[in-house]
Amino acid sequence: MNSISPNLNIMIKASEKASKVLIRDFGEVEKLQVSLKGPNNFVTNADRKAEDIIIKELEKSKKNYSILTEESGFIENKDKENFWIVDPIDGTTNFLNGVPHFCVSIALAIDKEVIAGVIYDPIKDEIFYAEKNSGSYLNNRSIRVSKKNKIFDCLYGVNFRNNLPEKLLVRNTGSAALDLAYVSSGRFDGCLQKNVNLWDIAAGTILIKEAGGVVDNFELEKFDKINIKASNERISADLNQKINIF
Repeated sequence: MNSISPNLNIMIKASEKASKVLIRDFGEVEKLQVSLKGPNNFVTNADRKAEDIIIKELEKSKKNYSILTEESGFIENKDKENFWIVDPIDGTTNFLNGVPHFCVSIALAIDKEVIAGVIYDPIKDEIFYAEKNSGSYLNNRSIRVSKKNKIFDCLYGVNFRNNLPEKLLVRNTGSAALDLAYVSSGRFDGCLQKNVNLWDIAAGTILIKEAGGVVDNFELEKFDKINIKASNERISADLNQKINIF
């Protein structure tokens, strides 16, 4: 692995530990799909178990950062200004229905800026990570955004379809975090998301920026109802002119 900070190392270990539990639980979810009881309560427990594991790992940093999580909200610590941002299962609906497309997402915000992010897809065993001024990586390999320069030749990860041009090539994968990770690695050329939460997208924003991409309308002051647009730099201006989601 390339040289990384102690903070990022803890984030990676936390995502890996939580993912081991999620892989096991996902196998049980697949079995519950055919039962009368259904998997809903089981998935809620899986979410909380993964979150607990992540929190325990992050607390090993001894930095006393606060923690923002999907399940528990804002957990205030001695350092109230800087905080971890955690989504134990991004793509919960996929997980709930036995669809193998979900991830663990962890980010770190320091001085009102996301400076590190990890997105781990346990099913594909793909770990995306980035730190400010250090580049973006997928399984220890440096990654960059795509080089396409025509918006209608590009592929976008989205969570809505209304008011988008019909000829825009889009995919709704059910995971905003993985959509952003895919932009950072050039699999997707852009990402358009409406009404998402900070924990869905925080890690993905640093991945894209460090991979040479552009993220619009992202600020740490909002925890929910966020509209975000991200892409490679070549299509960013044209995308802003022709597609308005803000």
